[in-house]
Parts: sequence; C-alpha cells; structure tokens
Amino acid sequence: MAKKSMIEREKKRIKLTKKYASKRSTFLKKYQSEENFNLKLEFHSKLQKLPRNSSKTRIQNRCWKTGRSRGVFRDFGLSRHIFREMAHQCLLPGITKSSW
Repeated sequence: MAKKSMIEREKKRIKLTKKYASKRSTFLKKYQSEENFNLKLEFHSKLQKLPRNSSKTRIQNRCWKTGRSRGVFRDFGLSRHIFREMAHQCLLPGITKSSW
C-alpha cells in the first residue's frame, strides 16, 4: 500500500492539470504559432509561471486498489501484484493464465 500522502499528491496533480489545461493549451498554441522572438519569449515565461504540477507529464499512473506507482497495467489500472491475484481468483473477465 502506498503512503496516503503520495496518493493525495497525485490527486492534487490531477486536479491542477484539469484546472490549468485550457490556459496551458492556449499559451502553447500562441507560442508555437508566433514568429516574433520577443513575443515568443513572453509566452514562454507565461507558461513557466504556471504551477509545475499542472503539467500533464507530472501525473503518474497508480493502482486504484493499492496506490502502487510501478508496474501498473493501463487497461485495468491495477499493479502487477493485484492483477495476478485477481486473475487467479477469476475476478477479471477474459483473463486466463497462459501456458505453453
């Protein structure tokens, strides 16, 4: 089980990302389309003034059951440990243990 503080920090990052998504996208579009170097620097500084945790790349995938950040399957949102346990208990539809 992950620390409660780490899980809450991730929730805060997700909330900040949603809050600043429109502002960030408009600044990025203006920055990319601008030809004047001075205006480009101005838009870049505005982008940098946004909170660091509002960037989408700061969000980490976490297991919804344990909060584990490593070894998380995207399709299920589960860490590899929990995925294996649930597959053995037949709680995941369509998942069978492979053997060859």
